[in-house]
Amino acid sequence: MINKQVSSVASAVADIPDGATVMVGGFGASGSPIELIHALIDQGAKDLTVINNNTGNGEVGLAALIGNGQVRKMICSFPRSSQSRVFPELYKQGRIELELVPQGTLAERIRAAGAGIPAFYTPTTVGTVLAEGKEIREFDGRPYVMEPWLQADFALIKCESADPVGNLTYNKTARNINPLMCMAATTTIVQTKKLLDSGDIDPEHVITPGIFVNRVVEVSNPVHEDTLIAEGRRYP
Repeated sequence: MINKQVSSVASAVADIPDGATVMVGGFGASGSPIELIHALIDQGAKDLTVINNNTGNGEVGLAALIGNGQVRKMICSFPRSSQSRVFPELYKQGRIELELVPQGTLAERIRAAGAGIPAFYTPTTVGTVLAEGKEIREFDGRPYVMEPWLQADFALIKCESADPVGNLTYNKTARNINPLMCMAATTTIVQTKKLLDSGDIDPEHVITPGIFVNRVVEVSNPVHEDTLIAEGRRYP
């Protein structure tokens, strides 16, 4: 049995290189792996391409990673919200790239990578600027746009419980697209609130099997993005 537990968030992200493509789990604040993101800020990798549902809020977590100048390009479906302070300004200044992807298409592109499907067709962006330059085919009299899979070198994921071999459970909606990202990345790094013994998670309750996980680090008292923002915190 392979024990995938690592001792700290710093060691978990230590080998993420400059130029890597990194999926970051979470849907807004829900399920965001704040401690892993902050460890990546401390580690200093730059020129990253980050895949996430949004671009972070306040000046913590993903927004802090962007604000620290470590992200070259964002691939997301929701680049701006009421608490987006960092990305919009950098984008207006031309200091960061954006690939905008509709939310369902984003999830399906990630899922396709995990399933080994290099591309698929969707009608979602037909007739919009998001379809420009992409292959369009007709099926049953309706046009569809071809979308490629989204793969990543690393995925940073937050879960509720894990065991040493990497089986994961999630806390309600904090699950979001995290399981898909686990499947689509070459190396999946997980922070877990509870690290249990092998066999303690009922196999019927496992959401992400350990075969898709490479490293697990216990963060027993994780911070929440919304709490940090409400307190006026920033990182680093």
